[in-house]
Amino acid sequence: MSVFGGEGQSQGQFQQSLNKVFIFYGVGFAAFVIVLGVLEQMGMPKEYIGYAFLAATVLLYGGIGVMSRTNDAAEYYVAGRRVPAIYNGMATGSDWMSAASFIGMAGTLYLTGYGGLAFILGWTGGYCLVALFLAPYLRKFGQFTIPDFLGARYGGNMARLIGVFAAILVSFVYVVAQIFGVGLITARMTGLSFEVGVYVGLAGILVCSFLGGMRAVTWTQVAQYLILIVAYMIPVVWLSVKHTSNPVPQIAYGYLLEKVTAKEEQLLKDPKELEVRGIFKARADAAAEKLKDVPAALAADREAATKKLEELKAANAPEAEIKAATAAVAALPKDEAAAKAAYTAARTTNTARAAPPLRHAEPFPGKDDAARDISRKNFLALVFCLMIGTAALPHILMRFYTVPSVREARESVAWSLFFISLLYFTAPALAVLVKFDIYTLLVGTPMDQLPGWIARWNAVDPTLMAVADINKDGILQLAEIRLGGDIVVLATPEIGGLPFVISGLVAAGGLAAALSTADGLLLTIANAMSHDLYYKVIDPNASASRRVALSKVILVFVALAAAYVASLKMADILFLVSAAFSFAAAAFFPALTLGIFWKRANKWGASLGMMAGLGISFYYMTKTHPWMYGLFHNGSLTPEILKANTWWDIAPISAGIFGVPLGFAVIIIVSLLTKAPDQEVQDLVENVRFPSFDGSTSQGTAMH
Repeated sequence: MSVFGGEGQSQGQFQQSLNKVFIFYGVGFAAFVIVLGVLEQMGMPKEYIGYAFLAATVLLYGGIGVMSRTNDAAEYYVAGRRVPAIYNGMATGSDWMSAASFIGMAGTLYLTGYGGLAFILGWTGGYCLVALFLAPYLRKFGQFTIPDFLGARYGGNMARLIGVFAAILVSFVYVVAQIFGVGLITARMTGLSFEVGVYVGLAGILVCSFLGGMRAVTWTQVAQYLILIVAYMIPVVWLSVKHTSNPVPQIAYGYLLEKVTAKEEQLLKDPKELEVRGIFKARADAAAEKLKDVPAALAADREAATKKLEELKAANAPEAEIKAATAAVAALPKDEAAAKAAYTAARTTNTARAAPPLRHAEPFPGKDDAARDISRKNFLALVFCLMIGTAALPHILMRFYTVPSVREARESVAWSLFFISLLYFTAPALAVLVKFDIYTLLVGTPMDQLPGWIARWNAVDPTLMAVADINKDGILQLAEIRLGGDIVVLATPEIGGLPFVISGLVAAGGLAAALSTADGLLLTIANAMSHDLYYKVIDPNASASRRVALSKVILVFVALAAAYVASLKMADILFLVSAAFSFAAAAFFPALTLGIFWKRANKWGASLGMMAGLGISFYYMTKTHPWMYGLFHNGSLTPEILKANTWWDIAPISAGIFGVPLGFAVIIIVSLLTKAPDQEVQDLVENVRFPSFDGSTSQGTAMH
């Protein structure tokens, strides 16, 4: 009997046994970290500590997967519907705290200040929508997946198949972001390359979800939550004590924000900072000039680079200089198309770096009223998309099928909000603490005295961490620092001067966050294909064991495909996650809410509404996001093209602002113009709309 199965136990006994298991686990992991800390002080190499954390976490999650292995359909798809509310809340919190939340949240707040609060407001508000509009009703319905609900509510396979496609698209985009985070963390922990790190970390994902499905994923996510929340809190508490002598960062936040604001005013007027930003402005202007006549500019660049190389060779210059000149010649664009793309990228990058730093506490920043209005508009649009998207993510909604009753579905949402808020209330403080550290301790440092963590992170990914003495004064200015948001949390222990074991712990926390979400997403994709597509559409007579086996095979192939896409580094974590939210919001939210609260909604309305909402969101992203534009239009997205393609100045990550209203409108209009659903379907809606609190479900459960 598995300790995670609860076979032969009452619900109360099952929860008590779980309490004992996770108390023992927490004590054991704390002892593991302490032992590594002692070994570090005794001289253990940092690489060995990284390997120890990686091996321990992967083996731990794999062990839970082995102990939770099952071929039973109910156990594999919904964990036997025995997960207590508090543990489902913890698992949901872990599922939710993806690479974007753990790694990217504080980094986004660091880079954007007030604007980053849109993520916290949107994601938190989304769980309120889940509690009010979806969780209890889906639990009352009582089947396995979101396409299950769409198929039963709207009748036939049309809505189900569109739901399957949307679930796969949303989950795949989201899981690529998680595996990207896995690669980044593994590379930093072990020194392996990012591309290799992606596949090494992938092993931890597959062992768990492959063996035990939702049962294994649930208990792994509980274990992962305990790691990630502790890992997140220790560095921020340390920095808070270091700078304010206050161990509660949420309280110290306001005090330090005032100091950061004062420092920002100094940096905005500092002559050296202005000099560096002026150099970037000159580079941007030069790139813009080259774009006016690309062939001539490319020819001139080739002539200048070749001439410099010849002069160095003729003067018997040092070998290093000759190698650098040779590399510069080799790096020149091969043709006019490549040159245009390079000049466009140079103009965009240098224009961004020439801009003054955003004031952290300034709401809706902009150079004038028009720019501030655009900032305000995009803030609200992003909050809307994240809120609606949260309430429509298939892998999150599936979690509410796993609890014993409707009452516990509601309770688990409340627990989810509690566990998630521990991180969300801390992230703004962490961003300010790190910014204060960099502003006061790093800026102004001689270039030959920079801390070692800069070089170490530069070796992991130069696009995330790089410094260069742009004005050649030997002193580091803020404008000379290139810092990506994705490393802020991971680098915090090193920025704060903590032992490397804490860096390993934070990396393990980030790995836990990425793996937990990836597990849930991969399971969603595999279940959509094996259960909703194969069983419900292709072979209704397929046995439970066959469906589970097929789900496991699909899971492996999808994981490998996602890892390959992640290794290409086509887009940053935050965009991929935000895109998934827009897709989920546009595809699912109108169909789910109207399916629950409006009997008149029918299959034609739902099907066309989902396609319209998803289609318009996807189209807008292809026209306004640089990577997607390049993929679908075979060219670079210049500022001029972007301005022409943008609707009402809305950023591509908020594309769902167009898809959600369109989805609602199409469902309502088409449903009114076509035949009303059968009485049986309307009775189902009536039953689902009034969930009891004793755990009873609709007739949908009997279908399995």
